[in-house]
Amino acid sequence: MKIWEKGIAVDEKIERFTVGKDRELDMYLAHFDVLASKAQAVMLAQVGLISVEEKDQLVQGLNELEAEIAAGSFVIEDSFEDVHSKIEFYLTEKFGDAGKKIHTARSRNDQVLTAIQLFLKDYTEQTAAKIMALVDILLQKAEAHQADLMPGYTHFQAAMPSSFGLWFSAYAEHLLLDIALFEAAHTVADQNPLGSGAGFGSSFPIDRQLTTQQMGFGHLAVSAVGAQMLRGKTEKTVAFALAGVGATLSKMAYDLVLYNSQDLAFVELPPAFTTGSSIMPHKKNPDVFELVRARCNALQALPNTITLCVNNLPSGYHRDFQLLKELLFEPMMQFVDILDMLLFALPQLKIKPDLLNQAKYDGVFSVENINQLIQAGVPFREAYQQVGRAVNDGSYVPHRDFTTTHLGSVHNLGLAEIRAKAEQVQQRNAVLQRPQRGA
Repeated sequence: MKIWEKGIAVDEKIERFTVGKDRELDMYLAHFDVLASKAQAVMLAQVGLISVEEKDQLVQGLNELEAEIAAGSFVIEDSFEDVHSKIEFYLTEKFGDAGKKIHTARSRNDQVLTAIQLFLKDYTEQTAAKIMALVDILLQKAEAHQADLMPGYTHFQAAMPSSFGLWFSAYAEHLLLDIALFEAAHTVADQNPLGSGAGFGSSFPIDRQLTTQQMGFGHLAVSAVGAQMLRGKTEKTVAFALAGVGATLSKMAYDLVLYNSQDLAFVELPPAFTTGSSIMPHKKNPDVFELVRARCNALQALPNTITLCVNNLPSGYHRDFQLLKELLFEPMMQFVDILDMLLFALPQLKIKPDLLNQAKYDGVFSVENINQLIQAGVPFREAYQQVGRAVNDGSYVPHRDFTTTHLGSVHNLGLAEIRAKAEQVQQRNAVLQRPQRGA
């Protein structure tokens, strides 16, 4: 069954090519299409296009489908083009003419778009919550290890004293910046396109404000033409959000791969979190962080991939948009897996203490030797040259006793200030994460 079927057979090869992976990918949209169809039924009854009895039948049938989806028993058989045709067929088989009326004043264009908007809106909310949980773990680790010093690196060379507290808190703060990208994606997804039809509205007296309220959207996409232009824009905005967090997590994973090596040995994963070699029995490989790095690097290509799919298209619907589900949905799910893995692995990460007591890191204190001379009245440039000569002739003795006082430094991490930033994000997201209301 096809929603657009008019009794004319479509060539089997054409059908297979045009359907693509829709049946598989539409499983992500099933819950949200049911939610939108409930809102549609309520609205149609409210404006007198169907009877209250027909509305009640449709809502009953949609609730039954919702129960199947929740139980994992909902299936889109090969005889259906997509989830939308399966749902309409179910309602028609069960309630006859009432099922045939569910598509009144609705096009597949705004039907599909509405389900996608709801799906991406929900995804940004759920994913932002996971990112915030990761921020909390990083801040806990920062607090627990603020006194554990480590060498800071530039150019892959030990440079100055740092700390694990400073390292963990840096990534926490940057993830808070990345959350802003998810908030932007949520804003774009939180627009209701239902009622825009094929992109030009309807002559029926539909109530778009009612469906907006019923589905829990924060905003109505007012212009019917503009509503259709959300297709591609919302997906691209979500892709930028994934790419932004992916860049941060890839960098963090790369750090941890280095820090786990025998040469550095800054951190250690429990044996159960590592893999081995088929011929080298001593190996304990940090595959989890290597795969996080690779997957996050792949995520950073998403905005460009989606741009190449939809770039230079005029307004209105185009079948090109169908590919957006294939390009975006699986990477979205992979990103959730990445977050879940980090939420599981990072609390188990063990920190090696007293790293800077090793003689090979004596050089990282050279700046402190300079600062000691400056405090004794030696001009900076002269102090720099004195310490440089000492390093070169072997007379250098590191000044290990140092204290930093400014905000965001080794001995003053500013964790309270970073937590305040996190609380501000949580307060904003408390507004974003409104519970959805069904019809």
